[in-house]
Amino acid sequence: MKAKTPAIITAAMIALGTANAHANLLFDLYGGATYGIGGHTIFMNDHHTSASSNAYGVLIGMDIPLFRLELEYNKLDADSLEMNLGMANAYFKFPTPIVKPYLGAGFGITFNSKYKNNSTNTHIKITDKLAYQAMVGLTLDLPIMPFNIDIEGRILYTPNLSKDIDTDLLQYDGRIKLRYMF
Repeated sequence: MKAKTPAIITAAMIALGTANAHANLLFDLYGGATYGIGGHTIFMNDHHTSASSNAYGVLIGMDIPLFRLELEYNKLDADSLEMNLGMANAYFKFPTPIVKPYLGAGFGITFNSKYKNNSTNTHIKITDKLAYQAMVGLTLDLPIMPFNIDIEGRILYTPNLSKDIDTDLLQYDGRIKLRYMF
C-alpha cells in the first residue's frame, strides 16, 4: 500500500508535466507554412477535366484549447490552373495529449487567378469568387518543440468561376503544415 502511493503521485506529476512547453493560459499565437500535393477537377458545362496540382501557403492564427482560428494565403499551381486564395479557417480539436485529431472548415475568396487549357482552347480569368474548404487532420504536438506539425486532407470547392461558362472547381490534396508557436 505504501509503495503504490508514491508511484501514483509520480505518474500524476509526469502526466501533468507533459503539457505543451509553449502553452499560454488562454491562447497561443502561431505563424506557419503549408505545402500540399493533390489534384483538381474543373466541371465545365457537361464535361470535366482533371489534373494534378500543388498548393503552397502561409498562415497566421490563434490556438485556443479546443479550437483554432487562422487566416491563410494559398496558391494553387497546376499546368492549366493558377489560383490565389485568401481563406479564414476554423478548427475543432479533439483533446488528446500529443497526437490531436481535428476537423476544420473555411471560406474565402479567389483573386488574380486564371484557368488556361490549350488543348480545349479554354481561357478563363478568375477574380473575386467565393471558395469553401473542409479539412480533416492530425496535429503532432511535441511538448519540447516550439512548433506543431499538421498532416491534413483538404477539399476545396469554388463555384461559378466564369460569368460566361458554367464552371466549378473541386480541388483535393494532402497537406503538411509547419506552425511555429510564438
